[in-house]
Order: sequence, then structure tokens, then C-alpha cells
Amino acid sequence: MSRNSKLFAAIALAAMFAHPSAQPAAAQDAAANQVIAVVNGHQITEHDVALAETEIGSDLGQLGKEARRRVLVEYVIETQLMADALDKEKAASKAGLDQNLAYFKRRAKRETYFESKVKSGVSESAAKTFFTDRVKGMKPEEEVKARHILVGTEAEARDIKEKLARGGDFAELAKESSKDPGTKNNGGLLGFFSRGQMVPAFEQAAFSIEPNEVSEPVQSRFGWHLILVEEKRQKPLPKFEDVKDRILNGMIHQKAQAVAKQLRDAAKIEYLDADIKKQVAEEKKQAATQQQQFVKQLKEMKKAQDAKANEAKAKEAAKPADPAAKPADKKQ
Repeated sequence: MSRNSKLFAAIALAAMFAHPSAQPAAAQDAAANQVIAVVNGHQITEHDVALAETEIGSDLGQLGKEARRRVLVEYVIETQLMADALDKEKAASKAGLDQNLAYFKRRAKRETYFESKVKSGVSESAAKTFFTDRVKGMKPEEEVKARHILVGTEAEARDIKEKLARGGDFAELAKESSKDPGTKNNGGLLGFFSRGQMVPAFEQAAFSIEPNEVSEPVQSRFGWHLILVEEKRQKPLPKFEDVKDRILNGMIHQKAQAVAKQLRDAAKIEYLDADIKKQVAEEKKQAATQQQQFVKQLKEMKKAQDAKANEAKAKEAAKPADPAAKPADKKQ
């Protein structure tokens, strides 16, 4: 879609987009309808500027607030000017306008539905509950802060360790001798890392020595390492504010998928493009196969659980009676 097409459609569809706000509805409407310019008799409102932000905001980089707002206002004004100019042209020059308007009208309805049925249904409190539940099950994880020196042979590693034993500085020796280009100039500093981030031999050595201790030469596929552990700590658990946006986006994505599936299941969709039709048929076939496998697995699991339960019952029934148990009192 060309930039001009987007410009022509923007004004015609401005009133169709909805943007939620924390303000009361009346105050929100009043703010959105505030007129900030008039172009050839057409009012330009705050709502138009908000729409422009959704359209081109990502292209404005790190512009300051005032400069950003000015660019958006001028963009809306130019959009109106071009729309007016098109209206003055002959009908022949408007070819494609109806198709563009139909597309953007459809998109506007999608955005409005998405806001009301998907996004508005995912709250920050729900995200916080999700976060709290996950954090409860997390165990503190140990991290180490280390430096290393990478050389080609064990003999080189042992020679450097002798220099360290005689008072050599680990960071300086790393700058002189290490073959790791990523850490050499920083004195071999790796920073903090937890288990599972390094190759096994390196990790085992790093977590087995104490702070301010240098490891024995450790071999990996990269060569031979000497490791200096500078600090050990428990990895801080994440804070809600640090992951809030990621959780909200994930929850919105999941809800959007569920809503889309519900709508698709209730709709009649006919693909006419031969290649796409073939792809859809293959996807449905794969989905059916996966569903069959899933159902089969569930049945097998249920069968195994039932067999285990029956085996337990049989063992319980086969136990000899306890001779020390007192017989139940009989009613006279």
C-alpha cells in the first residue's frame, strides 16, 4: 500500500478507531474532540493526532515530546490537504480509492473489536496474579561472577597459573595472553552467569571453587581455561515491573488466538487461490493427525493410571488380616 493511499484513507476513517484511556468516558471524549487546527473548514482534533501516532509514530525515533507532536499535527494537516485535492480531481483519478477505503474500514473495525473483546479483557491485575503464581514456584538460583584466560595448551595454562601464584594480576595476564577476543581487552571479565549458560566443564569448575580462587586448567572445545571467581550470589528474582509488558503481551496474544479461533470456527471461509488452498488443506491434515496422536496419548495415560489403580487395589485386597486387629463389636 502506497503512502498516498494511506494518507487518503486516514481522514475518512479517523472517527472509526477507539483508544482506551484511564479517564472517564465524558472527559475522554472531550479531550479527543478538542480542535487544534482547521484546514479548509475541516476540524483537526486530538483524536486525529492520536491516530497519526499509531500510524507513523514508530518512524519518528527519539523526537522530543513537543517536536513529535508538531510532526504529527503537520502530518494530519497534509493528509487533509491531499484528501481535499483528490476531491477536486476528476473521477478518473480516484481509481482504487473505494478499494482502499474498504480495506481501511475493515481494518478499523478489526482494531475496534480487538480493543473491546481482546485487549480490554486482559488487565494488569490478572498479569500480576500470573506473575505471583509463577514466582512462588521459583527457587533461588546461584550465580557466579568470573574472569577467564583462554589459551591453546595445558602447558600455557599452567605457566600462567604459576605467574598468578607469584603475584601476577589476573586481568593483566588475560589482556596479555587470552585468546578470547570477546573478553581479552576487558581482563577476561565474563560477568555474572548461572548454571546452563557455559559449557559443562567450564561451568563445573566455576561453581566448584570459592571467590578469589583460581581454578586448575580446564579444557573445553575452545582450548584451555583458567577461571577466577570474583563473587557468588543468589540470582535476584524478577520484579513485576520488569516483566509486566512481556506478560501482558503474552496474555493478549493468547486471548487473541482464542478469539480468532472461535470466530473462524463459526465462519464459512473459502480459499480460491490454488496454492493457499493446498497449504490450508495440508495444515488441516497435520492438525487432525496431531489431534489423533494427542487423544491416543491421553487414552494410553488413562489406561496406565487405571491399571496402576487396579494393581494397588488387588495388593490391598491380598494382604492377610491383621491378627492383632480387634473384631468389630456385634450387636446383640
